[in-house]
Amino acid sequence: MTEVYRHRDFAPAATFAPSLLVEAEELPERPNWLIALEAFFVRTRPYYWIIQGIMFLVFLLVLGLPLLLPDPPPETTPLSNGTLALQYLLWGIWFPLVFLSVIVFGRIWCGLLCPMGAASELANRYGLQRRIPAWIRWEGTPALSFIVMTLYGQTIGVRDHPEAAAGLFGGTMLLAIAIGGLYGRKKRVWCRHLCPIGRVLGLYSRLGAVQFTPKIRLPGGDAYSQKGACPTMIDLPRKSESRHCIECFRCVHPHAAGSIRLDIRRPGREIEDIRDHRANKAEAWFLFLDTGVALGGFLWLVLPQYQQWRQAFGVFAIQHHWNWVTTVGPSWLMSIHPARAEVFRWLDFVMIVFFMLAVMAALTAVLALLTAASAFLAKRAGADGGFGQLFTELGYQYAPIALISLIIGLGAELLEPLRYTAFGASGAGAIRGGLFLMGLLWSVWLGIKILERQQVAPIRRFLPLLPGIAGSLFVGLGWWPAIIGL
Repeated sequence: MTEVYRHRDFAPAATFAPSLLVEAEELPERPNWLIALEAFFVRTRPYYWIIQGIMFLVFLLVLGLPLLLPDPPPETTPLSNGTLALQYLLWGIWFPLVFLSVIVFGRIWCGLLCPMGAASELANRYGLQRRIPAWIRWEGTPALSFIVMTLYGQTIGVRDHPEAAAGLFGGTMLLAIAIGGLYGRKKRVWCRHLCPIGRVLGLYSRLGAVQFTPKIRLPGGDAYSQKGACPTMIDLPRKSESRHCIECFRCVHPHAAGSIRLDIRRPGREIEDIRDHRANKAEAWFLFLDTGVALGGFLWLVLPQYQQWRQAFGVFAIQHHWNWVTTVGPSWLMSIHPARAEVFRWLDFVMIVFFMLAVMAALTAVLALLTAASAFLAKRAGADGGFGQLFTELGYQYAPIALISLIIGLGAELLEPLRYTAFGASGAGAIRGGLFLMGLLWSVWLGIKILERQQVAPIRRFLPLLPGIAGSLFVGLGWWPAIIGL
């Protein structure tokens, strides 16, 4: 039997006045395997805490054990050294696979596996449950959280030093618990507003194949509500987007007419139809910013220009008697590891932060200008909507190329073991190139579909599409050293 596409938490449809319901729309029949999968997750929902407890222990093991082990000797690999094996588990497997997983599973990491979100919610249950302040609810807070955490991770050498990784992730865990203990009532304030990884996963979950759909839906579009069952404060009767859904299955009650149900869709479908899924201008700008700051975190390590600029600034500072730039900074703010021949001074800290912010600003400016050009040309081609709406919707076309570039660049260790197999370095490079090409073509496809929804005639889509293609190629140019394996 088909189900009516309307919603009011878990109440029967008959309890609503017809004037409050959107026009009836039949949801498609689901395959039996999907219904069985939904039933499995609902049935095992009371035991999620066991999985989250195990993940917490794994979290402690991966971060804590390297602190007790000696530094790996030269010429060792993750296959021969425990410290390197744990680092590879963190940065070579967990980091890239969590991001890749959103294409298939959405934010299931957040709802089922993440120990930070679970710990924050547990603290909330017994905490002060104060009102969530406006500065936390501000749309720009997640972007600021991600940028600050990315900058901080680079200055302390989080990928190279176990102490830095333990400090960053351990401190983030404590902050998540503190936020949970202070704000909200039976909610995950941390996951909705402050988690630096959660908002990035939320953005890319719009590409995901998993969708949680209201069986009965109220009009008005996706809204924010601190009432109801959703721990990330989705107004379930009006749910129309995936970015805040952590797939905890608490809203899924298979036998309730007004529940949410698990659906499968074509990957990228939500962005193809972004006009129907609350295109958000803050999220579009966040897409530009997070791609830029992540690129800056990669390029300062590989570009010789960074060292040239660092040298030039150091000479300038000394000539002007800025002696503070040559002093060693505090170990909680920058990498101080003399035994590993790495000691950052204020010069390094200032230059890393400046370089990353400059790359972020440059990439954001380029993508914004190209997106504005796309919106202008689309409007000239007869697109339906104002310039701001067209700009926001077209900004989402960069999601695939940004995601794939992020995985190739900052998750490059995932493919490192292929160097020691028959694939060799050239084979690993070919896989990276194939992934990049896939992301590029996917972004172009999304641009075409977005223009289609904007009512641009097929014969007139080519010109509005060109700036988007140029933007995707520009992102690829920035990550080119990672793609070719430098």
